[in-house]
Amino acid sequence: MEEPRRYRISDADREHAAQRLHTAMAEGRITFAELDERLAQVYAALYAADLEPPLADLPPEHPAPSGLAVAPPASPTAWQPAPPAGPAPVVLRSTVGDLKRTGAWQVPPVLEVQSTMGDAVLDFTRAVLPQQVVEVRIKLGAGDAKLILPDGATADVDGVSAGLGSVTSKVPGGPRPGQLHVVVRGKVSMGDVVVRYPYEIGRFRF
Repeated sequence: MEEPRRYRISDADREHAAQRLHTAMAEGRITFAELDERLAQVYAALYAADLEPPLADLPPEHPAPSGLAVAPPASPTAWQPAPPAGPAPVVLRSTVGDLKRTGAWQVPPVLEVQSTMGDAVLDFTRAVLPQQVVEVRIKLGAGDAKLILPDGATADVDGVSAGLGSVTSKVPGGPRPGQLHVVVRGKVSMGDVVVRYPYEIGRFRF
């Protein structure tokens, strides 16, 4: 008998598996070391069978109690893949260590930040912005995410969550004509998410 054909998985499949691992770590099911090891397996996976070993001992996703249906969430808080027609994300990835972008860096339309352990700092105050709307997808295990926006910019943080931490935005949420608008999506398992304007002390802004 001819063996069934094996189909390659997509980036969205890998990201979904990685999200399950981050959730398992936040719930105390696996350690930081196990998360690091399993994420390496997930991002190296080519076929669906390759995703089974790192997820094998985790419980099924959102199991329903006997006789009861699971109500859909009120609003999406987990990271969602971009629509097929949208631009592919530029990915910043670190296993252990901080991710930082400052100065005149080129900002893509969609930016994805992934780190197992470490902070992520994105300073948009002097960045090169070819577009006025930027989507930032955050996937952090343990660490804080800080977004520093130029004066007048706005941010939508409704699609980001912090498992053991908080989400704080100190800028307006609605877009303004001619100003940068940042849409933040994703999750930090253990840490805070902060969106703010630069602080000023004398001549210094940071």
